[in-house]
Amino acid sequence: MAGIAQIAKQLGAQVSGCDDNVYPPMSTRLADVGIHIKQGYDPDHLEADTDLVIIGNVLSRGNLLIESILADRRAYTSGPQWLHDCVLTKRKVIAIAGTHGKTTTASMLAWILFKAKMDPGYLIGGQPGNLTRTAELGSSEWFVIEADEYDSAFFDKRSKFLHYHPDIAVLNNLEFDHGDIFDSINDIKKQFHHLLRIVPSNGKVIANQDDPNISDVLDMGCWSPTKFTSLQEHQADWFAKARTEDHSQFAIYNKQQKVGTVNWQCIGMHNMQNALSAIAASHAAGVRINEAVVSLEHFTPAKRRLECLVKTDAVCLYEDFAHHPTAIRVTLEALRSKHSRSQIIAIIDPSSNTMSQGMHGDALGRSLNFADQVIFYLSRELVWNPDTLKTRTPIHICRSPEQVLEVLQLNLLDNSVIICMGNRSFDNLPIWLVRKLYLSS
Repeated sequence: MAGIAQIAKQLGAQVSGCDDNVYPPMSTRLADVGIHIKQGYDPDHLEADTDLVIIGNVLSRGNLLIESILADRRAYTSGPQWLHDCVLTKRKVIAIAGTHGKTTTASMLAWILFKAKMDPGYLIGGQPGNLTRTAELGSSEWFVIEADEYDSAFFDKRSKFLHYHPDIAVLNNLEFDHGDIFDSINDIKKQFHHLLRIVPSNGKVIANQDDPNISDVLDMGCWSPTKFTSLQEHQADWFAKARTEDHSQFAIYNKQQKVGTVNWQCIGMHNMQNALSAIAASHAAGVRINEAVVSLEHFTPAKRRLECLVKTDAVCLYEDFAHHPTAIRVTLEALRSKHSRSQIIAIIDPSSNTMSQGMHGDALGRSLNFADQVIFYLSRELVWNPDTLKTRTPIHICRSPEQVLEVLQLNLLDNSVIICMGNRSFDNLPIWLVRKLYLSS
């Protein structure tokens, strides 16, 4: 929604908004471009001369502002619908879909196109490390968008990405998530297949060959040329092979021929997969492979994507958006590969819709085995108890920042690594810990 607001501003509209929980970095970014955000959903926030209200998917019936909009017969639409009608119908769209890695892959792709002087438009669900904004109108025909399978609005339960009508669709991975709107993995597969149905025959699909759920979606029918990426099968159209344990260097193969080597500051097998998808998508858009490889050597991860907040001789503290067992596991694996001799302490904010309902069960417990200590930060009550997870890793329950700091101080060793993982505001706990730990180290 913040990105859509920025694009509307660039198109010349007067834009304001409201949210229940306004926090950095997005609130700061909006203020920098002159978009004022009001706290809460008071109907009085809506000015009388407002032409159109763009409604985010967190709002539903019963919300006072929504009831006021309906009662007053205000003109309204969803964010994805507005984006399609006002921007995407005039562009060639590259949509990055998948349960994990959408923000990172879209950031990589936008950066590659930018460095190739193609001036792409883009909409990314986080703050890219290299680019100054989360969204940009751009001047070229290309538009890169993070394509989310979550629903569009309370009045439109279709997945957002069905509004984007991509010319190039990237299917990175697929797992069960968003248990508040999907009953099963098959429900999500159906939405991904609906996406395939609207990619034109002169478009392109770039699919992760290693993911069996993606294979299931393709088996339902695909009407567009498909290129496959893989980290396991050298025969795939695009293949990547690690040259270092932490995946900070890897080789790229196209049509079984080595075409380049990426040396960059990212770590983890998942980021190597993201990079492979971004290179394949940029090549489909006309970027030479060697240009894409060189661009990635200067790529900076998006905010809260394995972002190192502070590093001292005693403490290294990261923040990551991981909120699904697979994302938590691969993040911890990446840290283990880079900090093989360090103690790793994971701090998890289980506030995503799916995790807060306890739907991940044993998978979450297994993902925690890659940490030495785990702290669950419970600023609000859960319907389940983290102590019941089946894991060999010690678990601590904390309900305030002060309790988290106390547990850390009792368990920190020399050369410890701390990783804060969650998809909400985390009550600004990571930044608070930076101040406390940095000053005390």
